[in-house]
Amino acid sequence: MSKKWLCLGACFIFLMTLVVYIPAMRAGFIWDDDAFITQNPLIKANDGLYRFWFSTEPPDYFPLTSSSIWLEWRLWGMNATGYHVVNILLHAISSMLIWLVLKILKIPGAWLAAVVFAVHPVNVESVAWITERKNTLPMVFYLLSILLYLRFETDGNRTLYGLSLGSFLLALLSKTSVVMLPFVLLGCAWWQRGRIGRKDLLGSIPFFALSGILALVTIWFQYHRAIGKDIVRTDGFFSRLAGAGWAVWFYLYKAIVPYKLSFVYPRWEIDASSMVSFLPGLLLTGLLILFWWYRKSWGRHFLFGLGYYVVTLFPVLGFFNIYFMKYSLVADHWQYTSIIGIIALLVGVGSYLFKGWKKGFRQLAIIMATVLVGILAMLTWRQEHIYKGMEALWRDTISKNPNSWMVNYSLGTVLTKQDKIDEGIEYFKKALVIKPDYLEAHTNLGNAYFKKGRLDEAIYEYKKALAINPNFAKAHTYLGTVYFKKGRLDEAISEHKQALTIDPNSAEAHTNLGVAYFSQGRLDEAIYEYKKALAINPNCAETHSNLGSAYGSQGRLDEAISECKKALAINPNYAEAHYNLEVAYYKKGNYKLAIAHCDRALELGYSVNPKILQLLKPYR
Repeated sequence: MSKKWLCLGACFIFLMTLVVYIPAMRAGFIWDDDAFITQNPLIKANDGLYRFWFSTEPPDYFPLTSSSIWLEWRLWGMNATGYHVVNILLHAISSMLIWLVLKILKIPGAWLAAVVFAVHPVNVESVAWITERKNTLPMVFYLLSILLYLRFETDGNRTLYGLSLGSFLLALLSKTSVVMLPFVLLGCAWWQRGRIGRKDLLGSIPFFALSGILALVTIWFQYHRAIGKDIVRTDGFFSRLAGAGWAVWFYLYKAIVPYKLSFVYPRWEIDASSMVSFLPGLLLTGLLILFWWYRKSWGRHFLFGLGYYVVTLFPVLGFFNIYFMKYSLVADHWQYTSIIGIIALLVGVGSYLFKGWKKGFRQLAIIMATVLVGILAMLTWRQEHIYKGMEALWRDTISKNPNSWMVNYSLGTVLTKQDKIDEGIEYFKKALVIKPDYLEAHTNLGNAYFKKGRLDEAIYEYKKALAINPNFAKAHTYLGTVYFKKGRLDEAISEHKQALTIDPNSAEAHTNLGVAYFSQGRLDEAIYEYKKALAINPNCAETHSNLGSAYGSQGRLDEAISECKKALAINPNYAEAHYNLEVAYYKKGNYKLAIAHCDRALELGYSVNPKILQLLKPYR
């Protein structure tokens, strides 16, 4: 193929990917993007790069991906578009690399397979979800490593081998989801030469070494950081073995018929005592044996395509715990690397048959292929719209998976944040019907009741949460807040103290304890708690304002003014800080500034004490 046609083919794939993913460019931040980006202290920290690479603080070890986000935070900040565009560009590059790899492997229809990968709806989750930079970035290096290795085998240039190994290391440092690449390289050797020789095995050793080391690192991070003491799965080996067969067929179905794709699929309950549970796995094994038996003829293509698919899916088939498996045993983004095998197999077989057809049938096949790509592109376009925001995502998911406690809870959380509290309460209740011991659902239901002023119901839910886990510090804090609201100050203080016994670094509990002390006139103790809170979180406008109020009550007016100014530097529209500043300025005799801050507090809707308004009236 001439360079001209090569460039035109690559440009078509690239531009088509960009056009199809236009809706994703307008998408927002969704689930997990907060922990990964917007509320991740390491992303915002000046020394974040060092800590990503050389500490165990992150929940998982993908330092190259984290570094890319760290750099982009300084470019885009809270503008989601920039992150989405980068993900789409990476997906477009991967699609072009797939064409080149399949072309070297002499897979029929290589270009069409790359186009199908570019527009396949299953890949939307990896591309339109910013957090899945953990898929799109390693994929580029993974494919580049394969391409360079295949070129090395053709040219014998050791530099290409070194570059391939280096690309693989970068892929692993982006995320170890590509850990099966050494097996892929051996599979490519078998596909090209019909056997795996000693040279192939020796060449793969450094790749296996890198895989082993980084896989162990990832397993450590998963079990000690991402999962910790949380329980993901309680089933045994045979249940997982049966589930692996289910998962492969599930992924095959979604790859071939991408219908009703869901962000969270129903979580299977697998009965390992029933032989029926093992039938999908046995059928898969039987097919692989059949293809192996006929490997020297028609079975060769199916064995290579399906073999690649199963091998690359192995890390996510359930033999190892992944935190997301707490909610579902399968996810679309887990087959991002694997789906290449099925696409290449189906397109390759179709293209092979196409060559033997008569002209009329060949023209019909071209039309059908064009229609197929068009349908996939339209499905992808439509699928992207659910990623425009959290509410759209969870409403779409709950329409397909209404019995997920996690999805009901997540939608309830989003709705209460939008002040759609009554609707949010209903979803929290649904989550608790499905999972009565759901600690966070009880707590957030209590928060929703608190916002509605239904204090006794809030207390009931917080106590239910504490019955499940007496050491849940936040529930103690929230319960203390409700007691304070009801005027039960001693009980409020007791709950906040319990929260601090469990979590001494809770700035919220220190602040709330300070408020309770202040209400009892225990100013020194209140000031002490406010200072403890600010030592933990110096950027809390509320705590600075409260400290200013306490100083003002002690007659320490300069300190009061200083703290209120700090509060307003953080949040210029914090009405209570304006009010507290007004009181301090009035006591100092600076009536002009007192009036200015009084008026600003009123503008912001603060209920200023009528006596203060009367006292300021003569100075207006």
